[in-house]
Amino acid sequence: MDLVGACRAFVSVSERGSFTVGAAAARMSQPVASRRIAALEAHFGEPLFERTSRRAVLTPFGREMLPAARQLVLAADVVHQEAEAAKRKPWRLAVPGICPTADLARLVADARGHGVTLELRAGPPPRRLELIRSQQVRAALLPVTRDEAMWSVPLGLAGAQDPGVKRVYLETLRMGRADPEPARRVWIQPEDDTPHIRDPLTRLRDAVGLRPVQLAVADDLTTAAADVLCSRDLLLCSPAQARELALIWRPIGEIALTRGYALTAAAPGDPHHIQARLGDAIARCLGAEGAPA
Repeated sequence: MDLVGACRAFVSVSERGSFTVGAAAARMSQPVASRRIAALEAHFGEPLFERTSRRAVLTPFGREMLPAARQLVLAADVVHQEAEAAKRKPWRLAVPGICPTADLARLVADARGHGVTLELRAGPPPRRLELIRSQQVRAALLPVTRDEAMWSVPLGLAGAQDPGVKRVYLETLRMGRADPEPARRVWIQPEDDTPHIRDPLTRLRDAVGLRPVQLAVADDLTTAAADVLCSRDLLLCSPAQARELALIWRPIGEIALTRGYALTAAAPGDPHHIQARLGDAIARCLGAEGAPA
């Protein structure tokens, strides 16, 4: 038995003194209201209304039960209102600052299609970690190793000029003592300034004999891209970023590097429903492997 629905019919009919009018006020048909009230009477084992009168007249038992039934209906209405308000409340998500605006817009639009009002906070990894720790967001896309990742993004080197090879080896950037050209640098953008990306690349730099200055962390992606566009420097980035910046991308010859992302919730949140509904749209924003076109 639908106890709330039965009590709603009981309260509405009792307040209006008519099964027909009470049923209409409760937005149900008169037969439905009658069946629900009959079920409630069977449940209690006592009649709620006198059946001999044209009007719906409460029995003494009905008068005793009316306040509790009214309280139950009001409480159910409050629960429904709170649920609707919770669904309308923005679901805040921290995302990488490098995600293209068009893809983020599609992510927000897709979320609305699932009944979720998504509110995005963009920033580099330290900022996203701060947002999740302070619970200013419900969840964040944080960098993790490939083994821990839900989404993986291949990294390589991109430059303004076609290198003429399928892979770029860092050892080819090694400078001779009499080399008149300035040292070519590899720029690491803030999004990739994480130990599982920066440290292997630093070890490779030292192993192939590059100068320390040839591997540099940029203040921001725009500045790094500008340096690459006006020189022979290279940018560590994803294929999607290279296309967006009109750069020519190649994998690194000596090492395979990957950005890994996982959706991390602020305790005690659970982001799995967001991951399940919006996983493809998130992958598109990240430029992840297997992302929809």
